[in-house]
Amino acid sequence: MDGLLALVEGAVTTPWIYLALFALAALDSVVPVAPGESLVVTAAVFSATGAPEPLLVVAAAALGAFVGDHASYLVGRSASGSLERWMRPGTRQGAAFAWAGRTLQGRGGVILLASRYVPGARTATTLTMGATGYPLQRFTAFDAGGALLWGGGWTLIGYLGGQAFGDDPLLGLAAGLGMAAAMTVLAEVARRLWGRRARRRGTAAPDEAVDPAG
Repeated sequence: MDGLLALVEGAVTTPWIYLALFALAALDSVVPVAPGESLVVTAAVFSATGAPEPLLVVAAAALGAFVGDHASYLVGRSASGSLERWMRPGTRQGAAFAWAGRTLQGRGGVILLASRYVPGARTATTLTMGATGYPLQRFTAFDAGGALLWGGGWTLIGYLGGQAFGDDPLLGLAAGLGMAAAMTVLAEVARRLWGRRARRRGTAAPDEAVDPAG
């Protein structure tokens, strides 16, 4: 166990950790195969004892998330023509696509901010925002704030875990990752409750449509 801890500590205290944080956050925004939150929290736990630098952890994670979200948005935008030809008006797919566009135009910023905390949902949201023609300028403004809050929030959680268990980094890491998992679950619960509330008000998609947030 001590050997594993030393290996993890050696990996996150090298200057290359900032590049790794950027790359994983960007990749996670496009292909959600490994939650970027885990590496952010891990690096932040050890930052409580001096290295890496917490502000640089925030910057690397936020910038990676911002770049990855825009890559996903642009993929959606490039595919919009094909989607529009497939989702013809009058079809169920067309109705779902039209609903997604209307919903995102009205509440896109809120949906984008909320989905950033749910792995997978953030990719679906950014792809759909690109495909439905959500304005890039507005997307960039909301995404900049969302990426910064995401990077800063997970860094703070990890840092607090490291501070609380400074003499036992492994326990601090477990506490930080546990808090991160709890936050992810809460975000997903909140997203589902919002969806149910929207359906009761009649603003959700038709039964055959898919929620663009995942």
